[in-house]
Amino acid sequence: MDIVRIILAILLPPLGVFLQVGLTLQFWINVILTLLGYIPGIIHAVWIILRR
Repeated sequence: MDIVRIILAILLPPLGVFLQVGLTLQFWINVILTLLGYIPGIIHAVWIILRR
């Protein structure tokens, strides 16, 4: 299941984080990072998914 989340995190970072942690602070941080730059959003999403 983590592989699917990582693929989704690359395509749409907030979706990957949402599937991992739900509507928590980490999700909103990822939304902001994705809006500021796509690459920081991907890095944060992959980090969240691999950390748990």
